[in-house]
Amino acid sequence: MIPDQAACLRLMDQYRMPPHIRAHSLLVARVAECLARALVARGEPIRVELVVAGALLHDLAKVLCLDGDCSHAELGAELCREHGYEELVPLVMEHVHLRDGFTGRCGEREIVFYADKRVNHDRLVSLEERRNDVIRRYAPRDKERQAQIWQNFDLCRRLEEHLFARLAMAPDELGDCLAVDGVLEIAAVQA
Repeated sequence: MIPDQAACLRLMDQYRMPPHIRAHSLLVARVAECLARALVARGEPIRVELVVAGALLHDLAKVLCLDGDCSHAELGAELCREHGYEELVPLVMEHVHLRDGFTGRCGEREIVFYADKRVNHDRLVSLEERRNDVIRRYAPRDKERQAQIWQNFDLCRRLEEHLFARLAMAPDELGDCLAVDGVLEIAAVQA
C-alpha cells in the first residue's frame, strides 16, 4: 500500500516533523515528481505515486534522530513498515546512500535519492552546492567522513548523467519543471 499525500502529511504531523524539514521534504517531493513524470513520458515504468510518497516521507524520522543515536533513514524505513507502507521502505532506507551503489537503473529509489541531493533545506541547488553544505554541517574537520561524502556525491553525479541522458532537459533546467502544471503544489499540500 502506498499512502496518498494526505496520509503522508498526517504522518509528518504524528512524528512532529519541524517546519524546515517539512519544507525540505515537500520540495524534494516536487523535484522527484518532476523527474518521475518526465521518465514516464519517455516510457520508463516509474510509479509516480510511490516516488512522491517516498520523497514526502524520506526524512520522517529526522527529528527523532537529531541526537545522533540512530539512523534517520533506518528508523524512517521502520516507521513506514510499521504503518503498512512496505513499498516505501527501500526508498526511505536508501535516500542517504544507495546500498548497492548506482547499478544503471533509474527507478523510484534512485529518483528519491537524487531529488534529496538536489534540495538544500528548501532550495533547489546543484549537487556541488549540496555536497559542500553537507560537508560543512556534518564533517567540517573529519577528512574520512568528507571522503565518504565526496564518494556518495560522485555516485550521485553518475546517476544524474544517466538520468538526464534519458530526459529532454539538463540538470540545470530542473527548476523549470517545477513550474509546470500537474506537479505537486507545495501550498496545497501544506494545508
